[in-house]
Amino acid sequence: MTQAPKKVRFKFFRDIIAELKKVTWPTWRQTAYLTAVIIVICLVVGLILGGLDFGLTQAVKALVK
Repeated sequence: MTQAPKKVRFKFFRDIIAELKKVTWPTWRQTAYLTAVIIVICLVVGLILGGLDFGLTQAVKALVK
């Protein structure tokens, strides 16, 4: 016989809480460092893509003229 949906739902949330207690959360210092790394990577990739876009736009304009 299957469990009632309500009991299954509560078991699901109990399991989530149990798993979250097992997580090793990063320290504040690690979080700040990794956030800075992500921001720098995003800026570098943005500059590269912006440069490629600008260069290709200029190349197409030169070809069209």
